[in-house]
Amino acid sequence: MEIFETLADPSRRRIVEALRGGERQVNDIVAQAGIAQSGVSRHLKILQAAGFVSVRPEGQKRFYALEPDPFREIDAWLADYRKLWEARLDRFGAALEKRKDSEK
Repeated sequence: MEIFETLADPSRRRIVEALRGGERQVNDIVAQAGIAQSGVSRHLKILQAAGFVSVRPEGQKRFYALEPDPFREIDAWLADYRKLWEARLDRFGAALEKRKDSEK
C-alpha cells in the first residue's frame, strides 16, 4: 500500500507523467509538470526512495527515469480486481444481449 501512498500526491503523479516519455532532467520536468524546481526535487527524492524513479548522473547533470518494478506491483495488485470487474461486465453484457434478443 506504500506504493499507493507515494502516488497519492498529485504533484508526484504529474512528475511520473512527465517521465513517461523517457529520461528527463529536473528543468525539463519542471517545465512539463508545471511545478517549482524545489518541489520537483523534493518529490523526485520521495519517488526515488519508493523505487519509482532512478537517477543517472552525467557530469553535473542528473537524468531521471521511471523504474518498471513498482508499476508491475500495482498491475499485479489490480489484476484480481480487473478479473472481478471483467467477469461482472461480461455478465452484464450477456444480460443486455439476452434482453435485446427477447425484445425482437
